[in-house]
Amino acid sequence: MEIVRFLDIAATSAAVAATSGRKAKIELLAGALRRLDPGEIVPGAAYLAGELRQRQTGVGYASLRDRPEPATEATLTVSAVDAAIADISAVSGAGSQARRKQLLGALFSAATAPEQLLLVGLFGGELRQGAQAGLLAEAIAAAAEVPATTVRRALLLAGDLKIVAEAALTGGAPALAQIHLRVGTPLSPMLASSAPDVAAALLATGTPAIVDTKLDGIRIQVHRSGDEVAVFTRSLDDVTARLPEVVAQVRALPVREVILDGEAMLLDASGRPRPFQETSSRAATRGARATTRRTSRASGAAPDSAASAAATSPAAAASPAAATSAASAVSGGDAAATGLRPYFFDLLHLDGADLLDEPGRVRWAALAETVPAVATVGRSAADTEEEAAAAFAAALAAGQEGVVIKDPEAPYDVGRRGSAWVKVKPRHTLDLVVLAVEWGHGRRHGWLSNLHLGARDPETGGFVMLGKTFKGLTDELLRWQTERFQQLAVADNGWGVTVRPEQVVEIAFDGVQTSPRYPGGVALRFARVLRYRDDKPAAEADTIDAVRAIGAGHSAPPA
Repeated sequence: MEIVRFLDIAATSAAVAATSGRKAKIELLAGALRRLDPGEIVPGAAYLAGELRQRQTGVGYASLRDRPEPATEATLTVSAVDAAIADISAVSGAGSQARRKQLLGALFSAATAPEQLLLVGLFGGELRQGAQAGLLAEAIAAAAEVPATTVRRALLLAGDLKIVAEAALTGGAPALAQIHLRVGTPLSPMLASSAPDVAAALLATGTPAIVDTKLDGIRIQVHRSGDEVAVFTRSLDDVTARLPEVVAQVRALPVREVILDGEAMLLDASGRPRPFQETSSRAATRGARATTRRTSRASGAAPDSAASAAATSPAAAASPAAATSAASAVSGGDAAATGLRPYFFDLLHLDGADLLDEPGRVRWAALAETVPAVATVGRSAADTEEEAAAAFAAALAAGQEGVVIKDPEAPYDVGRRGSAWVKVKPRHTLDLVVLAVEWGHGRRHGWLSNLHLGARDPETGGFVMLGKTFKGLTDELLRWQTERFQQLAVADNGWGVTVRPEQVVEIAFDGVQTSPRYPGGVALRFARVLRYRDDKPAAEADTIDAVRAIGAGHSAPPA
């Protein structure tokens, strides 16, 4: 098998982006996978998936702006590119910025124009070529000549397409059969679909349903084997060393082996959640994605004493007063302790028994017998819309994001987003003004894509930037806004255009968080485009005061 050129991967990526048919995309991807040498499968599959094998490279957008002229002849191989990026990722210490720039420049100098385009998309994380995990799973199955269901199951359990591709292409179905639930190896979490209200959610799940409080924290998956504990994020990053409180609490459980699914968050003294970015910063990843057992004995790290005691002390049991307070929506117990706390809502493995395929009611009964109520999410049964609405109101009153309504008969559908779990959150919208737009990458190359959003400042008459988004943009909107913002452009630096602040856009978002990055001190969480407001002038856009009021939990003042 001959060594595959990086240019071949770039050509396949471009062809997949330009192809609309699902079957044709699969054939293109399968053909590229078949040509990979065994030593190239892991990086090659990653590139086809639009990602890098190395999770942290230290390369930001600014480093990609001033690129050297592309090479005229293709010399790079998949292995050579992987080695170069590995070298870039390993740079640290004094002089690291200059060294990383030197290595990045050498890689781009050796790359042709199509290869440079692919590298920019990979480093920037915006390679939108339409090759989602499900499509790649089918391509792997076609390339390895194994059933697609076998590949999908392995992918869901492994949580890493690269590992599955390597197993399928080198060992076929027998190798894939060796990929199973293992304590210490994270698996893709079950996800929830969305509904606009509890009534729509109940239509999806049916009744009776279970209503869980949706916490304003970070998703965690915790594995324990003996005294060894590992904590993983939703993206399967190992954050064990950063969450000693979680490690201590799970190690205190009366079990030998367990895999738990839940969330972690910081609380204030009253038991209400701290701002999301404070919790998120505590768990910020500092390393590669975990694909093998990575457990920890906490290395002597001291857990938060209040949090640890609250999780294990009988005195932390819920009192009648606590049960009726707003904070009781957090868990089944007293939430008065401060510090980072885990709250679990599912149990996937217990002392040698896999529970993935058991109905939720069985898993949750095992959870209730294993984990103290103080360390579980608030959970109630709902036979009617009124009961679900009451739980939703209680969750919001406690400062949480909303609720997740669940079918108690559904198994744990690893890595899937279906109708068995449906989340309901209040949706905020604002009419904001576009201040600048960045040129897109990958599938969006040649289109103006990432919007810089601003709120009106009534004191100065100007606009205050709140963040960026490229979410919610259809191809039709991309075409329209590319033409529109070129008409409004006052400057184009090749990376993006600055525009006259005239175009109003309606933005949906999940909340407001403090941010030292932006001049107004606040930023939008999970912003996405709903529609453009040609009926509204910029002078009537929402104000920065309205944004701050939402962040403070008050009704927004009139624009």
